[in-house]
Amino acid sequence: MPNNSLKMLLETGAYALNLTLSASQIDQLLQYAALLAKWSQVYNLTAIREPEAIVREHLLDSLAVTSLVKGPQILDVGSGAGLPGIPLAIALSAYHFVLLDSALKRTRFLSQVVSELGLSNASVVNGRIETYQSPCFFDTITARALATVTEIVQKTLPFCADEGQWLLLKGQDPQVECENLPKTTAVLTITPLTVPGLQKARHAVRIINQRK
Repeated sequence: MPNNSLKMLLETGAYALNLTLSASQIDQLLQYAALLAKWSQVYNLTAIREPEAIVREHLLDSLAVTSLVKGPQILDVGSGAGLPGIPLAIALSAYHFVLLDSALKRTRFLSQVVSELGLSNASVVNGRIETYQSPCFFDTITARALATVTEIVQKTLPFCADEGQWLLLKGQDPQVECENLPKTTAVLTITPLTVPGLQKARHAVRIINQRK
């Protein structure tokens, strides 16, 4: 698909999501999509490699939860190819994102993206969540297709601020995954998402942390 058509697809999708993105943000998102497609030919970062599919299934899918992000400190755990962390960091330049992943090839890619796109509000950490030493508590912890809701919350509980939240992207209704959550946490909302051009079921799970 020609770049102008991709740009229109992204702009139309952002409008449908009630997102206002600047021309530079649109350019950064498309540059990220191009890097993802290029690196995936060698490093298998994603099975989705057609530019149009990357825009719909990765960019717009990630951006669908932009309005639910609470800042200013965000941890994208198991960031992988940077989803949803990179698109959200582009859309929410006032917030700081830590992109954490255990695979060196993925964090090398993320570091390249951060460098080429000039994302001063994003930092990359190579490591496992079990050994991660955070310099701060996070207002929002995001994850996409990583593990069950309960597993993610349990593993990242020490890093979530009081009244902070988990914002987890899921497919089918994840209610069953929310059983046996830590006692200091509670499900706020499970919201069905409408991602422009995407027919798959998508949900956003928001869980609050009440340390006190």
